[in-house]
Amino acid sequence: MIKAKLWFRCAAMHDPTTPIIVKPAVIGWEAKERNVDLTIERAFKGDELVLRMKGWVTVDVKKAVEIVKKHGYLKVLEERDLVVELETEQDYKKLEKELLENFKDQLNLEKI
Repeated sequence: MIKAKLWFRCAAMHDPTTPIIVKPAVIGWEAKERNVDLTIERAFKGDELVLRMKGWVTVDVKKAVEIVKKHGYLKVLEERDLVVELETEQDYKKLEKELLENFKDQLNLEKI
């Protein structure tokens, strides 16, 4: 199994960035007729995290997710770091090539 970070070009500062989970999303409920003291924390899944980057990075995040899913899996490791998991070195090279063809230097992979 090969793991790699995705580095997106920041739309504001133009340097490579990768999203991380700083704090899980906290979801609660509001009821009309009573107080509901219940919340749950849930980190984003890999593709959810990438889709949240829309407008903050220079690539079409939906297209990026589609391309990555053809070759591997977007995951969040240890509830913090976004990675792509790929089965083989060949999958890594194919993904790297397709990202280059579609996004040039705006989205890169880095093995970890």
